[in-house]
Amino acid sequence: MLASTTSPDVSGPAPSAADWLGRGYADDHNATAASDTLLINEQSRLLETQGRRIIKFGFGQSPFPVFAPAVETLAEHAADKAYLPVQGMAALRDEVAAFHRHMDGTDWRAERVLVAPGSKLLLFALMKALPRSEVLIPAPAWVSYAPQARLAGQPAVRLETSFDNRWLITPAQLDRHCREHGPGLRLLILNVPGNPTGLSYDPEMQRELAAVAKRHGVLVLSDEIYGPLDHRGAHRSFARDYPEGTLTTSGLSKWCGAGGWRLGVMNVPEALGDELLIRLLGIASETWSSVASPVQAAAITAYSVTLALEMYLDAQRQWLSMIGQWCAQRLEATGIRTHAPDGGFYLFPDFGAYREALRARGITTSAELTAALLEEAGIALLPGSAFGCEPTQLTARLAYVDFDGAALLARPCPDDPEAAMAAPELATVRHGIEAMLVWLSTV
Repeated sequence: MLASTTSPDVSGPAPSAADWLGRGYADDHNATAASDTLLINEQSRLLETQGRRIIKFGFGQSPFPVFAPAVETLAEHAADKAYLPVQGMAALRDEVAAFHRHMDGTDWRAERVLVAPGSKLLLFALMKALPRSEVLIPAPAWVSYAPQARLAGQPAVRLETSFDNRWLITPAQLDRHCREHGPGLRLLILNVPGNPTGLSYDPEMQRELAAVAKRHGVLVLSDEIYGPLDHRGAHRSFARDYPEGTLTTSGLSKWCGAGGWRLGVMNVPEALGDELLIRLLGIASETWSSVASPVQAAAITAYSVTLALEMYLDAQRQWLSMIGQWCAQRLEATGIRTHAPDGGFYLFPDFGAYREALRARGITTSAELTAALLEEAGIALLPGSAFGCEPTQLTARLAYVDFDGAALLARPCPDDPEAAMAAPELATVRHGIEAMLVWLSTV
């Protein structure tokens, strides 16, 4: 029997839908703000419409063109419109598994691969599919991990890292946390090479961390979206050291330059059983249904390992390595502590050496620092606080991607950073770094 819809007799007009929303939000402190990485992109665009020249070091989008054969396949399949299997096309899952077996030396299996509209949804789906779990997030970490844990109803715990430990959590740190907080299901999120740092574990430290995770029964979500962009082509997947407990995600947004295509992949190891995969498929079927048909067809081409693909990836790695090394060296030379990156296209400089001078200007937080750089020098960075760092830690993410990647790929990359940076396509990057150093010299 349906409940009565009769309302009690009250005087005055009934609250509108907007009124009810306002009342509800007034008491709700769990609102999820827009991603800082997307906001800085929109803010930069707004300033440009006002005639300002902005050096865009804030938004982490690949500057390189999408792999050309994949673009051709996308065009050929533009009219495809069928709903595809929730898990993803079988042919695509075959290629994804083969790609990662070849690139990473890991045991990806097509039947354990899940395809989604970007790896971001896969990360959220995993947190939602798990029983009550403590989500361990190293800080700094990508801006969406903690909000996604909250949206999924999972408690998130920040594990602080430091410059001296290369912004990576240590095996001892993970072991200490697990011992101090007792047994229970935990999900450790790792991102290597990292966003916002560009850094990876050395093999020995990674093996030790994997041993600790295994000893305490910790699940690991290894976000390896930047793995194919390891600058030496030597990315070590975490699943090589902890295959039975590591779920790995990747996708086309970074190494293939196709962020807007929205295609991500996840491998669920067989050792974790079928229930987790079934739950993930259930979430997928009730939310995104399937990735767009033309994009999946194009992804089959993108994931097919060919000489052309290897050359495309190698050229990106060489240029990103040279640019990253040059930027890190210039920053280090002026007292801005910066680790040279291992992969991807990020640096995470520490401006602590300028703390007193900045304080005299009323700048005491990373957000105030990046706001001043944007307003006064036209340089867009993201503050360390956006990545979970303490606000007073004067760190920021620098995405060195403000250049024409297509033009750069058309020329050979020199082996020396200084020679590489002489390329005319990198004038904006050079200007941005030098302008930032000039601004700091005046504070």
